[in-house]
Amino acid sequence: MVARWFDVSVGHRRCSRDPSQKNDAGRSPRNYAETTISSYIRIVEDFSRRFQRPPDRLGPPQIREYQAELFKKRKLAASTVTVYLAALRFFYTKTLKKGWSAAETPYPKRAEHVPSILSQEEVARLIDAAGTPFHRTVLMTLYATGVRRAELTHLKITDVDSQRMVVHIQGGKGRKDRDVMLSPKLLKELREHWRRLRRKPSAWLFPGNRWHTGDTPIDTKVVWYACKEAAQRAGLQKQVHPHTLRHCFATHLLEAGADLRNIQMLLGHNDLEQTTIYLHVSERRLNATGSPLDSLKLKDRLPQGE
Repeated sequence: MVARWFDVSVGHRRCSRDPSQKNDAGRSPRNYAETTISSYIRIVEDFSRRFQRPPDRLGPPQIREYQAELFKKRKLAASTVTVYLAALRFFYTKTLKKGWSAAETPYPKRAEHVPSILSQEEVARLIDAAGTPFHRTVLMTLYATGVRRAELTHLKITDVDSQRMVVHIQGGKGRKDRDVMLSPKLLKELREHWRRLRRKPSAWLFPGNRWHTGDTPIDTKVVWYACKEAAQRAGLQKQVHPHTLRHCFATHLLEAGADLRNIQMLLGHNDLEQTTIYLHVSERRLNATGSPLDSLKLKDRLPQGE
């Protein structure tokens, strides 16, 4: 029932659940990602099951109760609860054409976390510890371009422009296209990657299935696994996931003297404020100012009794 409602509410943005309606980037004709719609359907169905009533017969009191349970009983993070509320808001405003009061159902405040950053030596260890040559190429591409893992999976052969030495990122987050630099070292690796493939793909740079001979791209889980396995093999103690390499890409560029505005464009951030987080983790900037402790004249002896 909920799926039918979403089909109607999205209209020609989603047309049907037929995969043929998606474009090459895995999105519906009006750029609603299939994964987003599937997630929203699952959330509204869960909301309906919780109260054993159709969702169109539920309202703000149930939404507030549901939100509280997500925090208290399910122990979900604020960012996850925000996604749940976004799904319900979409359903009530776009599908049922009802009002939505932000005062009655406010979004939770998100905690600001500083991302974990690997040093360049640690990134090298991670790449060198890749389980397969295919995984090595994936990790090198993540770090060399700063792409998100979903963007990486949908890279096409034609996106690699060796004449202009750029990589085209099409249909990225926010439905935006952008170009990033093509490292000569990455270009060499991609050419070797091409020669290693058993079957030369006609479209996707990273084709799927076990032997990478499929007509569809790899799943984002492949990217996740490649990263987690390499981190374990490299003996890295930090939490490492595909987005970590995106953070490292930006931070290492900043430490090398790149302009923050240029980094924003390379990452595809809408707002420069999103990019300023890397100012907080840049080693060069952290070390530029000494700690006030260093200016204190302390006695070179320990307190008695220690």
